[in-house]
Amino acid sequence: MAFSDDEVERYARHLVLAEVGGPGQQALKRARVLVVGAGGVGAPAALYLAAAGVGTLGLIDDDVVALSNLQRQILFATADVGRAKVEAARDRLAGLNPHVAIQTFAERLTPENAARLIADFDLVLDGTDDFATRHTVNAACVAAGKPLVSGALGRWSGQVGVFAGRPCYQCLTPEVPPDAETCARVGVVGALAGVIGSMAALETIKWIVGAGQSLQGRLLIYDGLAGTARTVRIAPDPACPVCGG
Repeated sequence: MAFSDDEVERYARHLVLAEVGGPGQQALKRARVLVVGAGGVGAPAALYLAAAGVGTLGLIDDDVVALSNLQRQILFATADVGRAKVEAARDRLAGLNPHVAIQTFAERLTPENAARLIADFDLVLDGTDDFATRHTVNAACVAAGKPLVSGALGRWSGQVGVFAGRPCYQCLTPEVPPDAETCARVGVVGALAGVIGSMAALETIKWIVGAGQSLQGRLLIYDGLAGTARTVRIAPDPACPVCGG
């Protein structure tokens, strides 16, 4: 897979990086990544994946840009308020890197359409903010044998994990918490979205190029107030209805 002169210059800092180089950049160009949710996590993640040269980037979101999004969702501008998120995102990402093919889905991912939506992609990055959708994405990825990068945030802290086979995301959260917090309810500091979204993009890039140690089977927890991060192991749940025996 050849690169144009523009791509060689654009990806120069990757091409000289020992863990990426030409083969890694070619892997990125071949990759097809689906971002579920163009919000706090998905917005910065999509920017970095497009900038990195992921060949095909899919975006799923049924929402429109709201003024309150702009405090953290840096994919959008004030002029985008009222536009469909996937349309505004497509325009911004195409302007950032014209070598990336952008596919948009202005719909909500559900148990009925999940298998269809993820079928043509190699890896799924989930940045949604409700547990029901996260469980649906996870179940579809396990059924299709697709790796899942999951990012979540709220208030001043966030987490990133990688799931491929066992354990799966439902092993981490078997049930939807009855008092589950959302950013709209408890708030979130805007810059945290950039931290977690960038971490999710980084794990996606590492997975594609085969660099370093993936967070597979582990959860990275970042505390923005304390300025600390820790990583914990996720144990497979033998009774998990999604990946259990």
